[in-house]
Amino acid sequence: MPRTWRLTTARFACTAFTGDGARRWGGRWNPKGRAVVYTAGNLSLAMLEMLVQDQPLRARYVAIPAEIPADLAIRHIRADELPADWREPTGRDRLRHIGADWLARRETAVLAVPSTVIPSETNYLLNPAQADFERIGIGEPEPLVTDLRLLGRGGAAERCEGRGPRAEGQGSPASALGPWPLFPCPDERAAQEEAPRPDRSEALPH
Repeated sequence: MPRTWRLTTARFACTAFTGDGARRWGGRWNPKGRAVVYTAGNLSLAMLEMLVQDQPLRARYVAIPAEIPADLAIRHIRADELPADWREPTGRDRLRHIGADWLARRETAVLAVPSTVIPSETNYLLNPAQADFERIGIGEPEPLVTDLRLLGRGGAAERCEGRGPRAEGQGSPASALGPWPLFPCPDERAAQEEAPRPDRSEALPH
């Protein structure tokens, strides 16, 4: 039974598999107006997809697993089937056309596509309007924990360690060598979660 992963901000965990964010904002594989749920073939890939296009310290993230039944039909698209510029902005319209066609046909609830971050790995698009979507098992949100070194040696990472732009003594201490939850320093977290933001995480990963 294949397992995929979806990362989203904690405040939108309850709607993470509706596809509404991708419908409103569009994504790499879907135009605006078409609902689709983006998931990754493993948790580390989901993390990389998020890191290349989002500000990871702006909010608290959770990871949600999805179990795809072994007998569920999946349409697969290989990298060598795509235009040469499929990883570039110039190829995005073509990818959206492919995704829109798959959504319209409703032949499968799952579309497997290569990741633009690591083309040899796979992202899985889920169509909530397809009948077999209900067979996909959606798990419970899990806290996303990662190594602070992934965030680099400056800015937000050092603010949490008390060595960045913030005044000495402010922020929260953290070890750059150990695991650390992927959310802001405690005194920043509440203010950021209070601020209204559109949920663009439906379009992650791209």
